[in-house]
This record gives sequence, structure tokens and C-alpha cells, in this order.
Amino acid sequence: GEAGGNEIILLQCGIGKVNAAAGAIELILTFAPDAMISTGVAGGIDVQVGVMDVVVSREIVYHDVWCGMGNVLGQIQGMPARFTANETLLQCALNLDTPTRIHDGLICCGDQFITDRAELDKIKSNFPEGLAVDMESASIAQVCHLYGVPFLSFRIISDTPGVKDHVEQYENFWGEMANRSFGVTQSFLNALPNTLTK
Repeated sequence: GEAGGNEIILLQCGIGKVNAAAGAIELILTFAPDAMISTGVAGGIDVQVGVMDVVVSREIVYHDVWCGMGNVLGQIQGMPARFTANETLLQCALNLDTPTRIHDGLICCGDQFITDRAELDKIKSNFPEGLAVDMESASIAQVCHLYGVPFLSFRIISDTPGVKDHVEQYENFWGEMANRSFGVTQSFLNALPNTLTK
């Protein structure tokens, strides 16, 4: 398709880190994109982040990785401790003219749904500046790091794990708000520059 004068290739890769990495590699090898954007939903894990807000990835870390001495928590050995966003893509997201609140910060990624307070508290203890959790962003960021492809994760908050009505939040998001919320994603795609500094 096309958005904002750019050719857009959409790939639905499924839930989890392996699905996401496999999809990212397939996309890079088949289409050689100028940039890659991971979009979808995430759980908000900071008091400033609410349902329907957007969190964009200034940094991304694995919350479920430990490779032993010589590495920091969340670091795959031989990889950066955290993956950083492409600054041009990040600023494009932050400068969107939209009523949706957009936050930039740390997205924490792991292969689990965060459903209770204890799980959330563990992540926040290890990564206190974390704003959101998802199951794909870090693995896509790692693939893009390996292949030299500029990357950004652009995530809509569907729920806030740890609160009493967490499950109801998540179900209501998909039942009532999902289509409306993804309008901000379309606005972001339309605002992307036609050239990109890597």
C-alpha cells in the first residue's frame, strides 16, 4: 500500500518473540525496507500511561533475559544492553498533531502476558523507568540491529496490568476501542518522511 508518499508493506507476524523475529527477517530479506515499525498493543506499566495512549520506544529491553556474568539484566550476550530507536522516526512520532497522548521511553519485552501485580512489580523493580510491556518489540529491534535497518516500536496501550479491572480493560479495548485507536497509527504512517537518516 501507500501512506504519505511512501510504499508501506504490512506484515502480521503473530504473538511472541520468535514469530516477530521470523517475520522481521522475512520482511528484510524479501523487501529490503528503508525502515521497520512495529505497531500493535502493549500493556501500560507506569502511572503516567493510560489506556488508548501511545508509547514509542526511545529504548527497548528484554525483561526475561539473563545471559550471566559480564552482561546486564535484559542483555543478549553480544548485543547492546538496550536497543535504541531511530531518532528521525522517534521525532516523527512525538511531533504528531493528535489528541492522543504520546509518551516516549523504555518498552520492556518478554514472552508472557503480564496479568498480576507480582509480575508487574518484578519488571518495574528491574526496569523502573519502563513505560510499557509487549511480546515482540525487542526481538524485532534485535533483528533490525543485526541487519542495519532503522527501527521504532509504536504501541497503543490496551490495558494496565496490575489493576483490579485489568482483564475487563483488555476485553473492552478490543470490543469497543481498537478500531478508533488505530487511527493514530495511520496518522503516524502518513507523517513519515520520504527520506530517512540511518
